[in-house]
This record gives sequence, C-alpha cells and structure tokens, in this order.
Amino acid sequence: MSAVEKAFHGLRHMIAAGRLGPGERIPPEGELCEELGVSRGSLREAVRMLAALGVIEPRHGSGTYVSRLRPEDVIGSLSLTLELLPLSGLLEVYEIRRVLEAHVAAQAAARSTPETVRTLFSLIEEMENADDPALASELDHRFHAEIARVGGNPTLASLLSVFRARSRKYQVFTLPEGSALRAKSDEDHRALAGAIADRDPVAAAGAAQAHVAQTERWLRTFTPPVENDEGTPG
Repeated sequence: MSAVEKAFHGLRHMIAAGRLGPGERIPPEGELCEELGVSRGSLREAVRMLAALGVIEPRHGSGTYVSRLRPEDVIGSLSLTLELLPLSGLLEVYEIRRVLEAHVAAQAAARSTPETVRTLFSLIEEMENADDPALASELDHRFHAEIARVGGNPTLASLLSVFRARSRKYQVFTLPEGSALRAKSDEDHRALAGAIADRDPVAAAGAAQAHVAQTERWLRTFTPPVENDEGTPG
C-alpha cells in the first residue's frame, strides 16, 4: 500500500467510524501525519481524493472539513467513475436503472399534484417542438429529473441523474433514424406523464421501465460514437 493510499484509508476510517462527523474540521496536518505515519504531501493528495468524492471540503482561509455527507451528494460523485464505463458496462447498469426509474415513477404517481402534471406536459410540449437535439436532450433530462424529484428520495434522484448523464453521451437523435426514434421517445413520455396524471403507480412503473428498456435497445442496436453530452433520450 502506497503512502497516499495509507493516508486515504486512514482518513476514510476516521470518518466511517464516527471519529470525524459531518461538518467537523479535520485535525491539523502535523497531527494527522504523525498518527497515520505519512508525509504532508501524501496526506494532501489523500485529502484531494476525498474532496473529489464529496467527502471532504477544503475551505479557503478556514481549514478542511468533513462534508455534510448527504447521501445524494456522495452518490453524485459516482459520475467520476461511471463516465469511464464503455458501452458494454453502461448497458449492464441499465438493468439497475430500469428498476429505479420504475420505482420513482410509481412514487411520483402516488404523490402527483396538478402542478406536477402541468410541469411534465409542459416539458413534453417543449421537447416535441424543439428543433435543436441538444435542447431536446436537456428538456428530456429535466422531465425525468422532475419525476425523480416528485418521487421524494433525493438519493435516488441523484443516482438516476448520474445514470442519465452517462447515456446522454451517445448521439442517438442525430443518427439517420433519429426522427423516428425521437417520435417514439415522445410517445413514451406522454404515456409516462399520463399514468402519473392518473395517479396510477402500476401504469407509471410499467411506462418508465418500458421507456428505459427502449433506450437500452437503441444503444445496443445503433451503438453510436460518443461525441458530447447531448442527444440520447433519458
């Protein structure tokens, strides 16, 4: 184990064991280096790694603190590694995503309000009228994010946002078949929003699962190259 790994795991253990709690300032460098048996350089590198994961927050002029450790923030840091997955790995993740999207859709249907319904159908209309694939992709993301938000679990919403961000790297809507694929996506969105409007959790879960499965089939069939962050439905 390298000195950086030793420092990283040492700090992580302090936090996991509750010795350092959310929002607490970590001990001075000298104390930590002596306790962990590492150099200041190794400790600082470990702190940078934990900061990238959302576990530690360096505050200019104040010190370094343990973050609030909110589950949704820590889950969001998965984007650092999920971005590295090849398409084959992403497709494996889709099995998880189908289950989670179905769950949050069912929850959203149970908690739906007239305002929720208006927001969802407004986003659908904007998507259907958008000529720019990048704008359509952003609206698609907002549509699914709204459903996850209404579902009521910020951690699940954060995890699904990470999954969607990775799939958006693939340019399905810009392919020759893009118009037909986008029309099918719009149809799926209306079915999902309609089930939520009807406050029907079973129908909403089925619609969400079918929509994600459709996107997965498109990725398996067309496997377009990664170019930028826009273009694939949510």
